[in-house]
Amino acid sequence: MKLKRLLFVALLMFCFSTMQAQTINVATYNMRNDNNSEDSTHGNGWKQRYPVIASLIRFHDFDIFGTQECLYHQILDISKELPGYDYYGIGRDDGKHAGEHSEIFFKKDKFQMLGHGDFWLSQKPGKPSLGWDATCCNRICSWVYLKDKKSGKKFYVFNTHYDYQKDLARNESSKLILKEIKRIAGAQPVIFMGDLNGGNETSWYETVVNSGFLKDTYKEAKNPYANNGSFNDFGSEINSDEIIDHIFISKQFSVLKWGILSDTYRGKYPSDHFPVMAALKM
Repeated sequence: MKLKRLLFVALLMFCFSTMQAQTINVATYNMRNDNNSEDSTHGNGWKQRYPVIASLIRFHDFDIFGTQECLYHQILDISKELPGYDYYGIGRDDGKHAGEHSEIFFKKDKFQMLGHGDFWLSQKPGKPSLGWDATCCNRICSWVYLKDKKSGKKFYVFNTHYDYQKDLARNESSKLILKEIKRIAGAQPVIFMGDLNGGNETSWYETVVNSGFLKDTYKEAKNPYANNGSFNDFGSEINSDEIIDHIFISKQFSVLKWGILSDTYRGKYPSDHFPVMAALKM
């Protein structure tokens, strides 16, 4: 009788721990800015792409995803297609709506946003500014502090997009982001994602994975689904194996699976990047 009682208690504890450790599908997705006529002339205009992007997100059941390159009207388009998500981010050019965003979307029914913020990848992180040797554009990192409504667990999500030209700017961006994550999140659980414009052999990538507190979900996955690189350039870079879009996690998370989602439609690509998704457990 005593043994049966112990087994029953053990079973209850197992069921409770399983319920608490639910899966969170996290993705980073460079959706390509809406540059009006340039992409449209090749059949890759935003108006025809964004319903496909929304369908992809619904099908793969993203719980949280970070976007790169989207302008404000693109954020609104995605939000209208996906009303079950709330979102946060600001424009990198004025701290309001102007310029590209590093937006973070999350399911309303699963998460409550407890806080949010932003900083620029530059020597003046508190205001719109170019960083170091960058000449292209301002770069921003946005973050949210979320509470899982079911488990009560809290964690931070950071999302960014690095410079695509200058190594100094990218190296210094990694150093700044690590510093800001420690300042903002402290020892709490963290997800850091984004388009780093560099693969896992670059110095700015190595700065992150050698930080001592962030791990690459790709390397943590037992059988990563990586049949392509993450940048496809609407097909012209389809044979590349380089992964430039990344999801990093702190020690409180474990990786159940990881993949580059190479979905297409009628022979076309929803964006010039493939989304990268990791199923996480905390």
